[in-house]
Amino acid sequence: MRKSLQFVLAGLAAISGLTIMPTIAAAQDLELRVGPGGVGVYDRNRDRDRYDGYDRRGPRGCDPEDALDIARGEGFRRAQIVRMSQRSIVVQGMTRRGPERMTFANRRGCPEI
Repeated sequence: MRKSLQFVLAGLAAISGLTIMPTIAAAQDLELRVGPGGVGVYDRNRDRDRYDGYDRRGPRGCDPEDALDIARGEGFRRAQIVRMSQRSIVVQGMTRRGPERMTFANRRGCPEI
């Protein structure tokens, strides 16, 4: 009796595993987001037909405000932009050691040079 019960339970586990697998794969298109508006479900496929993979805005450079924020985060006081070209943005400010400069590449993310 015990062997047959184990066999039935193993069969039920195998069948339930097969029925759950397609459900898990289909659930990858849904995303659960928690934000100021509460909890919501977002469908990733909803916007797929509207976005063709081409960014019409073109390449975006470093925002000068982002460069100032990064410099302030590194300890600069009274940070200001002293030079801005197509390749770089130079920010100058005061630190504990005196006047300092930081140079950022003028591309997305404002990497420091």
